Amino acid sequence: MRKRKIFGTQARPRLSVWRSLKNIHAQIIDDVAGKTLVAQTSLKMKNGGNIAGAKAVGVNIAAKAKAAGISLVVFDRGKFRYHGRIKALADAAREGGLVF
Repeated sequence: MRKRKIFGTQARPRLSVWRSLKNIHAQIIDDVAGKTLVAQTSLKMKNGGNIAGAKAVGVNIAAKAKAAGISLVVFDRGKFRYHGRIKALADAAREGGLVF
């Protein structure tokens, strides 16, 4: 069984999430134009590697997306399972107003 490719368009860009042991990063990408529209990272946050840091990144990415006029996105969790920090970021982004 092959994994389906997730692709973002101008009308519905892709919210891509990447996590490492110490930080978590989120980008909203228009794959058609090949541009990152909005980005947020936990690099300069005090607690970037835990669930509280992931929630903060989710809230901030949602606020930046709303400022850029983006409300609909496609969620791309990459190779990471949907639990822990990835789930916390997604839930915080939904509470912030993103729809996916």
